[in-house]
Amino acid sequence: MQCDISAFTRILYQYNGSSLRKCILMCGLTGFYDLKAQRRRSEHHKIAQVMTQALYHRGPDQGDVWQDPDVPLALGHRRLSIMDLTETGRQPMESPSGRFMTVFNGEIYNVLSLRAELEAQGITFRGHSDTEVMLAGFDQWGVNLTLQKINGMFAIVLWDRRDRTLHFMRDRMGKKPLYIGWAGENLVFGSELKSLRAHPDYQTRLNKGAAALYFRYACVPAPHCIDEGVWQLPPGHSLSLKCEESAFPVSGSDLSQKMLVYWNAASVAQDAQQLLRTDQSEQDVVQEFEALLTQCVRDRMISDVPLGAFLSGGIDSSTIVALMQGLQDAPVKTYSIGFDEAGFDEASFAKKVAAHIGTDHHEMYVTQRDALDVIPSLPAMYDEPFADISAIPTALVSRFARQGVTVALSGDGGDEMLGGYNRHIEAPRLWGKLGRLPVTVRRMIAASIMAVPTAAWDKILPMRPQAGTALHKVAGLLQQDSREGVYDRLCSHWDDGAVTAQGITSPDLWTQRDEYNLQGLGFAEEMMVWDALSYLPNDILVKVDRASMDCALEVRAPLLDPRIYEYAWTLPLSYKIKQGQGKWLLRQVLQKHVPAELFERPKQGFSMPVGAWLRGDLRDWAEDLLSAQNLQKHGILKKDVVQRTWQAHLDGHGAHATQLWTILMFQSWAQKWL
Repeated sequence: MQCDISAFTRILYQYNGSSLRKCILMCGLTGFYDLKAQRRRSEHHKIAQVMTQALYHRGPDQGDVWQDPDVPLALGHRRLSIMDLTETGRQPMESPSGRFMTVFNGEIYNVLSLRAELEAQGITFRGHSDTEVMLAGFDQWGVNLTLQKINGMFAIVLWDRRDRTLHFMRDRMGKKPLYIGWAGENLVFGSELKSLRAHPDYQTRLNKGAAALYFRYACVPAPHCIDEGVWQLPPGHSLSLKCEESAFPVSGSDLSQKMLVYWNAASVAQDAQQLLRTDQSEQDVVQEFEALLTQCVRDRMISDVPLGAFLSGGIDSSTIVALMQGLQDAPVKTYSIGFDEAGFDEASFAKKVAAHIGTDHHEMYVTQRDALDVIPSLPAMYDEPFADISAIPTALVSRFARQGVTVALSGDGGDEMLGGYNRHIEAPRLWGKLGRLPVTVRRMIAASIMAVPTAAWDKILPMRPQAGTALHKVAGLLQQDSREGVYDRLCSHWDDGAVTAQGITSPDLWTQRDEYNLQGLGFAEEMMVWDALSYLPNDILVKVDRASMDCALEVRAPLLDPRIYEYAWTLPLSYKIKQGQGKWLLRQVLQKHVPAELFERPKQGFSMPVGAWLRGDLRDWAEDLLSAQNLQKHGILKKDVVQRTWQAHLDGHGAHATQLWTILMFQSWAQKWL
């Protein structure tokens, strides 16, 4: 039986009864606990105000600070109002019983059903805030059960006044960030590092192990942080710290060791193998998936402020926009940016898709100068070194969309959920052939390839552009002895220790713990899980959160609903990758709304011609950051390796732009924060 979700949603939107209204607050949170209570209460308040003001860009509508009357705890909140723009949604907020106080960044999508459940148990509400419903849940059901019940994107700091316990919680997929660490004798926390750095006792000290991870992956993966003494709460994790006599017993210890998993993406994928939908027809699965995705889109379209969507013309964003348009009569506001550089422009595809769907489409062609002007703002925008080149166009499209809307839906998550990356298709093929060779033979071949510089290979094989770089990548794969090693190599920009000073290597990742070992999955499926655990939250979602919240734009991603993740893993791989093509299921949904010729094309990505810029307009900037003096300043980089790579890039020998970008973004970050 198929539900007419479209008709139901139109009725829902037309009904403006209070039972269907909710307050949604995208924002920033921060705060601290003074272990030694060394300052007066008035000084604590001033510090909290400064820390909160550091997050003004995340919530320009309102800012408040709350202090516990009995202990040296201060909570700060910046508010970006999305729905029910009244005082009833103001934070920090107290629970109905008075036991809990919270600062909350995000949105709970199933708040209406939770509210109805609580009202059936006799709970009454003074407003329509999802924060108020969440707090009532903590009162009624307890912290752990409520955490399991809520579905949304969130970072939560919850103070239990009765038990003197601070709880920290982060959503399952890692949409919203949360940093926790130390500033002298103060436990500090916040949505972004800049709020922690605003505490007068905070000292920015380089975490060299985290820096080594950054050079490998072009981002700092949770729970690590580029600042010594600070950690990121990973997705699907919580942390509870009990205060006793104004002191935490964990003072000075590694907080990451006390973080607990409440939702495990790896376990979800493995457990779902017992529930595979092998007895349903493809048509039924497509209809079922479309209905679920439509529900997730509808949940994210509730807003009292202007709402739109990013539209690149690709499969993910086009599907989201098509479903959005089916849920409302007025044209959806869509936004895309274009570039004049060949191979980097998708605006023409987006325009055709928008015309077919019938959206109110807005496009802006940006110049090279527009893109270059973003680069100096990146260290302040991201707080940590971050080298995903697509951060530049993401910032540009966010600023463009913010001129017309406050909320934008995006297509993030489709690749990780449904096998959309080239590595999901090509790596199993390649490893299926190479993996049959004995390890000793593979390594001998790899050594022979690596013995010839990339520039020499380019001369030997002039008919193949960047032949040396491609062969060296294959050699790197030949050196691996496991599928995990192949995946890690594919995701790495620099090998561990290749560019960092002697003795500086990467610490282990939390995804390498025993509870994240995968059994019974194929190679492509393993990579999809690893992407969901690390690449998605540490790169993609960091990129979008910081770029969008820098201009107070809320971005919602229907494909990142945990229901989509859980459903996708009940499907055989053939629903994701079929005949050498990824995202099969999403393509089937989209072609019901848009002709295939409008979206079927090679995957392009959302990038910029940084390689050419580094030889042109960015050369002077790069030369300064890569000078011997600057490279040796922090004792982290191998000067000779970096400068040799820089010269090879200038000479046109090999593809080194992404490697160099990790160095340049680190140097630019260090110049700003160290």
